[in-house]
Amino acid sequence: MGHPDFRVGGKIFATLSYPRTGFGMVALTPEQQELFVRTEPKTFTPVPGGWGRKGSTHVLLRTAKQTAVREALKTAWRNRA
Repeated sequence: MGHPDFRVGGKIFATLSYPRTGFGMVALTPEQQELFVRTEPKTFTPVPGGWGRKGSTHVLLRTAKQTAVREALKTAWRNRA
């Protein structure tokens, strides 16, 4: 799809450079997404449309704290593993 992705069990749990350079995406549940967006609103935002309503979440890397991204990646990995 033109950008790096990270998989477990053949399922994508995170990507880089989506929708463009400087962003990532993590595959969360809607409830997890709500928590990350509420606690780090400058970093985490729902992906527009249906994917976002299902929990796909943009990560703005410029504003991201390492601990928050690490937790989001672990959470997304567990969701798919």
